Amino acid sequence: MVKIMLVDDHDLVRTGVRRLLEDNPDLEIVGEACSGEEAVNLVRELNPDIVLMDLNMPGIGGLEATKKLKHLVPQVRIIIVTMVDDTMFPQRLLKAGASGYLTKGAKTEEIMRAIRDVMVNKRYISPDLALRMATDVDDNKSPFAGLSERELQVLMMLMEGQRVSEISNSLFLSPKTISTYRARLHEKLGVKTDIELTRLAIEHGIISGNPKH
Repeated sequence: MVKIMLVDDHDLVRTGVRRLLEDNPDLEIVGEACSGEEAVNLVRELNPDIVLMDLNMPGIGGLEATKKLKHLVPQVRIIIVTMVDDTMFPQRLLKAGASGYLTKGAKTEEIMRAIRDVMVNKRYISPDLALRMATDVDDNKSPFAGLSERELQVLMMLMEGQRVSEISNSLFLSPKTISTYRARLHEKLGVKTDIELTRLAIEHGIISGNPKH
């Protein structure tokens, strides 16, 4: 029996994934979390084999949560399930410790394939993304490719509509430090406002067309 934990800030998404998987006799949904922080707190209690986790969530988000979970419980397998389809994200998440990366358009068969693969210590990436990663020889194609992990994390939290003070509290960094990261993002990406930053993120598939501002 494979124990699964679902992590997504949308109840509807978690319900949908649960319904897709709950009829499989080899799987057990042992719990749900609506944020990276909650996932980190629950994983040692629930001891899941696999965590299906969204990337773009309030608080620390999926990237930082992946790193924290792998540090706390190294044996847990994490599959990212997200709308974000920029080819740099699978690479960043795999480096952080994730075992798989799926887009939310994935059908039940693909989710099951990913679960089976990561349970035997294979990695799984959605075929469309894997093809794009293999054929994209220009590492600088995305303007976001040059961001550090911390810059990328702050970017995702800004795109969630979080304020500097909220990001500061979540990351245990001073508001001044977060403001510096924000200014650095504007400079690196050639934008002057968060509105321009949001438009660029939508254009490159970092977020959907309905950012949470």
